Amino acid sequence: MLNEMWWVLLLVLNFVAILLAYRLWGKLGLFIWIPISVIVANIQVTKNVNLFGLEATLGNIVYSTGFLATDILSEIYGAKESRKAVVVGFFSLIVMTVMMQVAIQFTPAPSDFVQESMVTIFGFMPRIAAGSLIAYVISNFHDIWAFELWKRIKPGRTTLWMRNCFSTMISQLLDSLIFTFIAFYGVYDMGVWWQIVITTYVLKFIVAVCDTPFMYVARNWAEKGVIKEA
Repeated sequence: MLNEMWWVLLLVLNFVAILLAYRLWGKLGLFIWIPISVIVANIQVTKNVNLFGLEATLGNIVYSTGFLATDILSEIYGAKESRKAVVVGFFSLIVMTVMMQVAIQFTPAPSDFVQESMVTIFGFMPRIAAGSLIAYVISNFHDIWAFELWKRIKPGRTTLWMRNCFSTMISQLLDSLIFTFIAFYGVYDMGVWWQIVITTYVLKFIVAVCDTPFMYVARNWAEKGVIKEA
């Protein structure tokens, strides 16, 4: 159960960090969080762990908190700001991938001890980045569209938790299927690949459900006027 304990701790740390960023810098804090979530997730996802009896990749938590950030933006600032944040995340991932590909081409000094580790992580990054970029754009724009759709279809009848969960449910499924196919299909045997597909979606959806109280906290801060916009 040690991995599960670390997973819960990482979940709480991510939620606290994103609320802290929002409390300190308002909308800017959410824009700051988007590239953090995308870049960290694409590094963590290279590590496989066993969680709840299945093999899974790391990165699901921090990546999913990007959806929390865009949902807060949609709820408080509107869909236009959410789409801007998605574009920022897209740009950040491209820049990080290109820069790290160049970095591992340098011939290391005799005293260097990290080149092999960097090549292991970032040498695999182009495929992960490609899968992440495609899945990221499709799933996030769908999430923003669905979140706004739930607000328009039944105005006053859909609650915040419904908008948050229902919009994310399909978005996370799209993201999981697209990403795992591009990044990992053929890399692992089919048994492990299907475990990764299932756990990627289930864990992301758990994060989406757990982040609902934090959506309410963010909206409550905005309504009370305690957020100081940077």
